[in-house]
Amino acid sequence: MRVPLSWLGEFVSLPSDATPEQVHADLVRVGFEEESIRRFDVTGPVVVGEVLSREPEEHSNGKTVNWCQVRVALPGERAADGGEDVRGIVCGAHNFDAGDKVVVTLPGAVLPGGFEIAARKTYGHVSDGMIASARELSLGEDHDGIIVLSRLGFDPDSPELEVGSDAKALLGLDQTAVEINVTPDRGYAFSIRGVAREYAHSTGAEFSDPAFSREPAAASGFPVTISDEAPIRGRVGATGFVTRVVRGIDQSRPTPAWMVARLQLAGIRSLSLEVDISNYVMLELGNPLHAYDLAKLQGGITVRRAVEGETLVTLDGQERKLHPEDLLITDDSGPIGLAGVMGGESTKADESTTDVLIEAATFDPVSIARTARRHKLPSEASKRFERGVDPLVARAAAQRMVDLLVELAGGTADELGSDIVPDWQAPVVRLHTSRVNGLLGTDYSDEEIRGAIEMIGCTISLGTAGDPDLLFVTPPSWRSDLTRPADLIEEVARIVGYDRIPSLLPVAPAGRGLTREQRLRRRAADVATAAGLDEVQSYPFVSRAQLDAFGAGAEAAAVEPAAAEGAAAEPAAAADGAKRSPKIDAVRLANPLDGEAPFLRRSLLPGLVTAAQRNVSRGMTDLALVEFGSVFEPPTNSGQATATALGTDSVPPLAERPSDEVLAELDASIPKQPRRAAGLLLGDAVVKQPGETVRAYDWADALDAARTIAGALSAELVVSQGSHRAFHPGRTAELAIRVADDTDGDEGGLEVVGVAGELLPELVAEYHLPGRVAAFELDLGRIIELAPREPETSPLSTYPAATQDLTLVIGEEVPAGDLLAVVVAGAGDLLEDARVVDDYRGTGIEEGQKAVTFALRFRAPDRTLKAEEASEAKLAGVAAAELAFGAKLRE
Repeated sequence: MRVPLSWLGEFVSLPSDATPEQVHADLVRVGFEEESIRRFDVTGPVVVGEVLSREPEEHSNGKTVNWCQVRVALPGERAADGGEDVRGIVCGAHNFDAGDKVVVTLPGAVLPGGFEIAARKTYGHVSDGMIASARELSLGEDHDGIIVLSRLGFDPDSPELEVGSDAKALLGLDQTAVEINVTPDRGYAFSIRGVAREYAHSTGAEFSDPAFSREPAAASGFPVTISDEAPIRGRVGATGFVTRVVRGIDQSRPTPAWMVARLQLAGIRSLSLEVDISNYVMLELGNPLHAYDLAKLQGGITVRRAVEGETLVTLDGQERKLHPEDLLITDDSGPIGLAGVMGGESTKADESTTDVLIEAATFDPVSIARTARRHKLPSEASKRFERGVDPLVARAAAQRMVDLLVELAGGTADELGSDIVPDWQAPVVRLHTSRVNGLLGTDYSDEEIRGAIEMIGCTISLGTAGDPDLLFVTPPSWRSDLTRPADLIEEVARIVGYDRIPSLLPVAPAGRGLTREQRLRRRAADVATAAGLDEVQSYPFVSRAQLDAFGAGAEAAAVEPAAAEGAAAEPAAAADGAKRSPKIDAVRLANPLDGEAPFLRRSLLPGLVTAAQRNVSRGMTDLALVEFGSVFEPPTNSGQATATALGTDSVPPLAERPSDEVLAELDASIPKQPRRAAGLLLGDAVVKQPGETVRAYDWADALDAARTIAGALSAELVVSQGSHRAFHPGRTAELAIRVADDTDGDEGGLEVVGVAGELLPELVAEYHLPGRVAAFELDLGRIIELAPREPETSPLSTYPAATQDLTLVIGEEVPAGDLLAVVVAGAGDLLEDARVVDDYRGTGIEEGQKAVTFALRFRAPDRTLKAEEASEAKLAGVAAAELAFGAKLRE
């Protein structure tokens, strides 16, 4: 909210030497965050000038300019810039003549945008200054003609228009505004009235309420009906509707300079006198108004909800399809406005309008907020209505606009109108004064507490003798946000002063801290970033295309069908087959931020790919990203192949607390949100540099990263060939961990917890990513559940190790990992470490066979092993491999 200080000073006693900085500090004291200070960016000599002569000259470029003699100081006196009192000035505008009083910017003046005024030679003359237009002074958009002061309502013979006088003060260009940040619960502060009251609370200055400084005139006879028989979500859309009629207004009259200056400083540009007045009153009192052309109205006004299929052309020229929840202003012709948001094109006032109907209404905040968001149509009016407007100020606002139209537009007030004023009753809040200090940790006295509550406009009645510290508090009409004891306690802290609240750190109770899951999640993130991955966070919203392309994430390798036959020979065909896989079930948002991405993610990979795409487009081509976050699983009984929508019908009425059964039902409807970890790697793992060979990221790096994260959780991944709709069919690893049997503690089966490998080349190309892209995704929550509570450790042996190599010949179809697992199991406890070091196929090996070489390390904890013992253990592993897969020892 931008608050011009001259305007603020009309309703509260500002010190004569008040500075914007001091006003900011005073408002910060009562809880408003300071934003900035606004000024007209005009400095230097800007004076009132009188045109003595105007001589049109046509030039070879086809343009006609005027060579003018302009008096800028009284005869015999020096001008504001120290020069002569009469100046020759070239002007391209033609809307003035000799004798007119104009605004002249003399050499040395600086206009908005850093435009410096100096004597310049142009069109054959030295122009010693400039006659200014409204746009050049930031007073409006008019640039075709210069400012003629008599046409702004100034008396050309008045002392304020004396030649050479300061035009900045005359036009309000010397005014200043402070900008403050208003929180959503304090809608009353979106008005000069509200800010002035808060300034009075902060400084003790005298406040005069502009809403009740005059008695509104009575009006009747104009038919208005509020028809909302079926309130939406238990809330009635409109509770008050005040109308007034003004006849014979002159639309050609300009808006006074002082009003234009205040509107500009407040952030609203000047459009026309009638529109400017309505905006001025809205800023002053906080109640938005709208003016209809009375001649265009057909019959009376009805406030109702929209009917399915209705449309409305709003003032911005857009045709809008209306929703049954939209609250409308209608006449006999149909909809003529979106209530509290924007008026309609059919009844707007224009240059030919002489009679207007003024509307000042009270609308339901929730209804207005939903309509504004539904139609993506935020406005100054909706911003105020959705935060709550004082229900008792509508009559005063309408009367204020009537008075200004009569004074400034030459209109005549009519007795025709309507007065539907809500029967407003504030809720009574029960507050125990002892609870104030108990919650804030302060030592406020009862007098201070009651004084603060009364200062903000509340009325207080004391409780019974048996409960002396009980207060019954009735908030004022402009404070609809005060509904609970906590709200009043916050007001006490704000008014008495936050500096009275002691700064004490609470002592955490013993025995509390992070849960096991929280500790392990943090450990996984720390280890991942220490390993060189950059942690990112992405939005959880995805499109249908992303949902179907990336599938359901970590568990997909276990549940999705394998690629079609011929995938290895025809990867493109396999990719097409993956894209034709059944659609993924997902939670669909009823009111998404982006209509193109209405689903909640089932995988973290779409967000990582999008982040990589954005970084690559900005020149970052070597990336190693990791994300830890939640995914959202739809209800398993949805029975839908496309999406499960969280519809608006599932939201209970907002006017009352839902029952325990409804709350339980809502809790049950919340989708499961398992935790995942995912990573994406592209570009070079080792960049080109002296002594180093360039190496690009590949599937092995993704697998290593997944193992690193699992290792941080004391879990060991078992790797096998897998498939996933988003991954290359020949470069996809299925990641699993062993699950212990609950009955006897023996090793059970494997449970898939993730996938790693390289993304489909077609998918990589679709996102315009360079080269190959490696990725992984893990079900972090499940790994934490299955990880051992206490990691197993073994003491370091002080005895030497015995190392041996082992080469087995086996069929090509047998995975090396499976063969390694069998060898390890057969070799027994003496085998300390085993790894695959070679996979050979070629000369000396039969077709369809491969030779897999292992490096084995044996060690005993209590003695030095003999070579025979190591060989015996190795041969036991060979025997197990021969029994399981028919493997043969290669000599």
